[in-house]
Amino acid sequence: MKELPKISNAELEVMKVLWEKSPMTSSEVIDKLSKTHEWKSQTIKTLIERLVKKGALDYDKDGRAYLYKPLVNRNEYASFESHNFLGKIFDGNLTSMFANFVDNQKLSKKEYEELKAILHNSEVE
Repeated sequence: MKELPKISNAELEVMKVLWEKSPMTSSEVIDKLSKTHEWKSQTIKTLIERLVKKGALDYDKDGRAYLYKPLVNRNEYASFESHNFLGKIFDGNLTSMFANFVDNQKLSKKEYEELKAILHNSEVE
């Protein structure tokens, strides 16, 4: 698995907006995030700049506007973070993690059936 940039929780909110629709200008990102967060526009611009420096975002210049787009794929990043979480919290033991989640959550019949189907359809080494 290739190494991806470490993205903070706040930066992840910017990434989610751009994963949903891109490219976007910083003004469009600010408009979208201001509906769900009480961040100042300068804070959001700073988060965007950090993500560019980390290599998570890139941009194209369109006249005076900068159009931002993710360089990190959402699924790839989710897999990367899941792998890190598994290693850090459960010492890489998937069975322990799965047991912990199942023991501490009330599964509906539908969720149980979905998990069973996922396991049934997954490749086994």
